[in-house]
Amino acid sequence: MIDAETLVRAYYAAFNAGDVEAFLALLTEDVAHDISQGPRQTGRELFRPFLDHMNRCYRERIADLVVLTEPSGTRAAAEFIVHGSYIATDPGVPAGTPPASGQTYVLPAGAFFDIHEGRIARISNHYNLGDWVRQVGGN
Repeated sequence: MIDAETLVRAYYAAFNAGDVEAFLALLTEDVAHDISQGPRQTGRELFRPFLDHMNRCYRERIADLVVLTEPSGTRAAAEFIVHGSYIATDPGVPAGTPPASGQTYVLPAGAFFDIHEGRIARISNHYNLGDWVRQVGGN
């Protein structure tokens, strides 16, 4: 069975490679996805449209990844830097955010994971939305 650190690193490697199938294969069927500043979505079938939306509006790459695990291997945390471009206007961003025009951003972020039987059962992402808005030219 894959260990927690290897699993989390594989998750971000698949993300950086844009390999949606490899990314989704690392998740349990009933994965809980806590979207930063948003609701919880449950189930791998909801993760695909989320990824499609994100890939349509943003080009992102994860760098400087640090993964922390606890001894049982059932929980992990990651801290990283998101290097991104805002490429298509996202209707879900806060009021006052300008339309997308390829603005770039560098955003510290983190995530928490629950792991069950070698797959990710929960991911909770966290970043400073105000910092992102400022970086893309908003208020």
